Amino acid sequence: MKKFQNQMPLDVLWQRLHPRKEDERGHYFRDTTAIIHSYPFRRLKHKTQVFFSPKNDHICTRIEHVMHVASVAAAICRGLELDSDLAWAIGLGHDLGHTPFGHVGETVMNELKSGSGGFIHELYSLRVVDYLSNYGKGMNLTYAVRDGIVNHCGEKFEQSIRPDFQKKDLQSIIARDQYPSTWEAVVVRMADKIAYLGRDVEDAVQLKIIEKKDIPDEVVRVLGASNSEIISTLVDDVIESSQEGEGIGFSDPIFHAMKVLKEFNYHSIYLNPILSNYHRYFERILQTLYTYLQEIFQLYGFDIKSYQKEQNLIAVRYADYVVKMRAFYEQVDGGFANMPFDYLAGMTDDYAMECASEIMIPKKMEHQFDRFLLGT
Repeated sequence: MKKFQNQMPLDVLWQRLHPRKEDERGHYFRDTTAIIHSYPFRRLKHKTQVFFSPKNDHICTRIEHVMHVASVAAAICRGLELDSDLAWAIGLGHDLGHTPFGHVGETVMNELKSGSGGFIHELYSLRVVDYLSNYGKGMNLTYAVRDGIVNHCGEKFEQSIRPDFQKKDLQSIIARDQYPSTWEAVVVRMADKIAYLGRDVEDAVQLKIIEKKDIPDEVVRVLGASNSEIISTLVDDVIESSQEGEGIGFSDPIFHAMKVLKEFNYHSIYLNPILSNYHRYFERILQTLYTYLQEIFQLYGFDIKSYQKEQNLIAVRYADYVVKMRAFYEQVDGGFANMPFDYLAGMTDDYAMECASEIMIPKKMEHQFDRFLLGT
């Protein structure tokens, strides 16, 4: 008998928003393939995790982070005899709703939506998989994977967590105050912390934001000095310390060292002026683009050819989005207020910067200046 038993019926965990015939992949592995073939997943490779460093191929991006979370969660699930396919699917999908420019982007988006409930990336990830992907059709994932995505909350640092084993109306969740329905989703919630704590230190050292000697002694002694050592220590501890009655969690000395590492990262890395100096630029870019997208939709609506008057690619591409997503916003979302926000939230870092440059300095004007300079 397995050490951990999920207390919800499989027909509930396997339930999809729309009925479909299952195949040899199984319910959760099918969800994995749906996620990795989706546009939102592909865009993660050009979205910031913590460090905005597009020219350094060795710095963690958002797509690497979700793969780290998925692999860590799957490893823990194997050790606890849980369903690694379910953990893998949740891990790959948990951050599909993240904005460009990492958590700074999330803060800006929250300000832009302050009058309509704000922005929480866990909840937005559910919106992406349920509605926004596949041009309004969604991915049609199982309840168990959707529940794990919307309740993954990697910001809270609980020592141990148990599932609530409740079927929830996932679309009605409005805050980070829920727990997942399955053990596997709880594992992903823990794996999220395991995946980023050591990796953020590793990247910060590589970028010379900190030095290895700065890492607290307790962290080095208890968890290890490298990302691989930290992950190995934490994974082994979760497998050894977790019990069905107590939940998925860490031993006392390991958890204390984790909190020390978290505080070190927060003050030495996340609040470091080298990173925070970029924040005002990202804020300007996102606010400028949001205003622009609102304005051109108000001007042109569904007169798609008129978007070409803007003489830039973002207007043309936004017009394409407007056409393809019209039915969703009219029939499901109740209007178009969220449309510019959704388009902006899905952008990659590079695309957002390119679009901001386009609307501020049109290429046609650049070419005119080139002719002046060349005397032609």
